[in-house]
Amino acid sequence: MQDVAVGRPGTSKEFDGLPRPGRCLVMGILNVTPDSFSDGGLYADTGRAVDRGLGLAAQGADIVDVGGESTRPGAYPVGLDEELARTVPVVRALARAGVCTSIDTMHAPVARAAVEAGARLVNDVSGGLADPAMASTVAAAGVPYIATHWRAPSHEMDGHAEYGDVVTDVVTELALRVRNLAEAGVDLDRVVLDPGIGFAKRPEHDWALLAQLGALQRLGYPLLVGASRKRFIGAALAAGGAGEVPPAGRDVASAAVSALAAVGGAFCVRVHDVRAGLDAVRMAAAYRAHLDRGP
Repeated sequence: MQDVAVGRPGTSKEFDGLPRPGRCLVMGILNVTPDSFSDGGLYADTGRAVDRGLGLAAQGADIVDVGGESTRPGAYPVGLDEELARTVPVVRALARAGVCTSIDTMHAPVARAAVEAGARLVNDVSGGLADPAMASTVAAAGVPYIATHWRAPSHEMDGHAEYGDVVTDVVTELALRVRNLAEAGVDLDRVVLDPGIGFAKRPEHDWALLAQLGALQRLGYPLLVGASRKRFIGAALAAGGAGEVPPAGRDVASAAVSALAAVGGAFCVRVHDVRAGLDAVRMAAAYRAHLDRGP
């Protein structure tokens, strides 16, 4: 896979080491936690986690995202030493095997250690708000940084899902995060934004953001959409007559959402089921190619 220039309009810098195969990227989720909402405990063992990461790469994941702290609704933080022990050995083993790996963390020491172990980007669901040292850490590391819209920790976030207009408010708050990152020395040519689907959002907020990705794109940064298996998908399935569908049963619907996000211009989608996600973004790329040709 070749690297191509991706960044703000008018820039020429590349996201060093990240593939861009002419379609929306697929980030495979690797939770090395005992309590994630859909697969907690399955890959808490380092050996099993590494095998899973290699498997995700073999299935076609462009990036494998390693996370050692659950951000499911209601989750509480884990100790720093525990998060480091869970993630760094997995990142190191995958990087040595040639897998493009990201670290999913809100904590600067974990980000720093993971980058030193071979992670090529940092995925911070707090957008730098959880740890004031994160921005300077990322700036010093010189790696791509995914900044997510975030208002509060997971055990508090549902109480912060109040918006005047969710799209306007998320755009405004992400723009402020970008300004703060710039002030901390982060290279904005390496910033990716994430609207934070499911983070302090109700289902109607999630759908509004997905339907209006163009408003977020006008900020001038690539967008990552992480919707896989989330509550709003389960709610839509239930409302459509499918009844209560557990997270692991939402993969087909998640792939449909990935296709919608890719058609909407997402740079990357974050998924549990890589094969389905990859098929989804390939179909989106084919559709967009014909759409762009016009009548």
